[in-house]
Amino acid sequence: MTQRVYNFSAGPAVLPESVLATAQRELMALPGAGASILEISHRSKTFREIIEAAEANLRTLLAIGDEYAVLFLQGGSRLQFSMIPMNLLTPERPSADYLLAGSWGKHAFKEAGKFGPIQIAWDGADSSYSRLPNTADLQLNSKAAYFHYTSNETIQGIQFATEPEVGDVPLVCDASSDFLHRPTPIDRYGLLYACAQKNAGPAGVTIVIVRKDLLDRSREDLPIYLNYKVQADAGSLMNTAPTFAIYIVRLVTEWLLHDIGGLENMYRQNQEKAQLLYDAIDNSGDFYQGHARLQDRSLMNVAFRLPADDLTGQFLAQAGDRGLTSLAGHRSVGGIRASIYNAMPQAGVEALRDFMLEFKESNG
Repeated sequence: MTQRVYNFSAGPAVLPESVLATAQRELMALPGAGASILEISHRSKTFREIIEAAEANLRTLLAIGDEYAVLFLQGGSRLQFSMIPMNLLTPERPSADYLLAGSWGKHAFKEAGKFGPIQIAWDGADSSYSRLPNTADLQLNSKAAYFHYTSNETIQGIQFATEPEVGDVPLVCDASSDFLHRPTPIDRYGLLYACAQKNAGPAGVTIVIVRKDLLDRSREDLPIYLNYKVQADAGSLMNTAPTFAIYIVRLVTEWLLHDIGGLENMYRQNQEKAQLLYDAIDNSGDFYQGHARLQDRSLMNVAFRLPADDLTGQFLAQAGDRGLTSLAGHRSVGGIRASIYNAMPQAGVEALRDFMLEFKESNG
């Protein structure tokens, strides 16, 4: 077996090893099916059991009530940037509020602007997206069709610890990079969506949790795939579903339920892992410089810089020699980014922390 590295990629990201082992064991033939998950029909009894189990696991983990539909779609967050305004803007409520806390919020805002007069409720550009707003900072429209925000900005390493207060306007969240990292009060949301390849599975499936009363906003003249109501009525099987990706979501949610013991335990582990790296940053003097304001730091993506670009190159090369990979910051900001999603083991974070301390001692 090839030696596995500690993969700090922002996505597609590390998966639990027990999930990979199960998928490997069952790849030739699912138990009782006599065929691979890659080969069976999305309308077969076997796959219906898989997608129903994945949904049931999500409902248990997040305490999702019957007033919400759970959809398994494709196209990633990029497609949701379009589907949300297409489905939720109405003639009575033609505008929406967008909070721009980083790169992904800006992408969502730009796409939504193609469908209506979208308002910026707050923009963190003046701080280079290093902090989050207070409630008093938000410029809210009480007649907005919805309020959109990104709960965790992977590039800037900034994260909401709690939901923004936006009154009675439906709250819409791109939770792609911190989905399932902690208990989440779903009843605060009108719609929450996440592409799976950070915390929930592989690339190829996007999970959308939408309040059923909002489905009535989906117009009949929308393209059939882009209509939330059509998708909900079809149980996410209007077209050929991404069967393998949904199968892995089922395995990951089983791991969270049975191996981890639920999202409270997962949240504690994520806090402990992140603290190891932030302590290394904070105790380094000025050698490691974190991007985000202390109270707004992400538990999922630890972003920081070194004193010089040549040291950054040395850091990445030497880390790679130790099996610590995919640590380069996003091309738009540079520096270092350690993505420590749910499946990153504590041992991997400890190995990175130890390397950071040694590298600072040798080069500080």
